[in-house]
Amino acid sequence: MDYRDYIEINPSIRFGKPCIKGTRISVYDVLGWLASGMSIDEVISDFPQLTRDQILACLAFSADKERKAKVVV
Repeated sequence: MDYRDYIEINPSIRFGKPCIKGTRISVYDVLGWLASGMSIDEVISDFPQLTRDQILACLAFSADKERKAKVVV
């Protein structure tokens, strides 16, 4: 999966935070819901405009960002 198919950064939407294309839902919103214990199915139930692939793209975006982060010791 290429998260770039689902995630965009637009300075005029949510102050340039990475969001799911076509929505104002940020990657950080989705990650926060998952971190709080919501399942993917629960997120989709609360936000039916989202798909499983969009949620997985948020995880892939986060993993890629972490992989690219510089580690300072």
